Amino acid sequence: MVSPFQFADFRVGQTFRSGAHTVTAEEIKAFAQAFDPQPFHLDEADGARSLFGGLAASGWHTAGIVMRLNVAGGLPVAGGIIANAIDELRWPHPLRPGDTLTAESEVLEVIPSASRPGTGRVRVACRAVNQHGAEVMRYVATLVVRG
Repeated sequence: MVSPFQFADFRVGQTFRSGAHTVTAEEIKAFAQAFDPQPFHLDEADGARSLFGGLAASGWHTAGIVMRLNVAGGLPVAGGIIANAIDELRWPHPLRPGDTLTAESEVLEVIPSASRPGTGRVRVACRAVNQHGAEVMRYVATLVVRG
């Protein structure tokens, strides 16, 4: 599937909102077991004794969920738009079991390619928030977009 968006479709100030995903303790633990097996991602008691004060999702798990939300209907990246840089990646608050995550992306810059007409880079700021509005992740991405 190729993204319905082409380079010419992006405008500074455009915003894209994703659907929602509610994370479970089982998802947090399964991701952690496979990819980030730190105690505070694997066990409620260990999480309670950590700086998180409870079970918390890996930041990389949060990033994966945000990517899925964007591909499924947030930022139109599915099937052809490639991120070649992620800057300012932050996880200000932990993602916890029962949290419902949504993402919003805003176009910051649209930079035409000097060598490929109709193609260019699009810089976007993405924020992911839980159901209380707490920001659990934010970043700025540079996307390569075809014409």
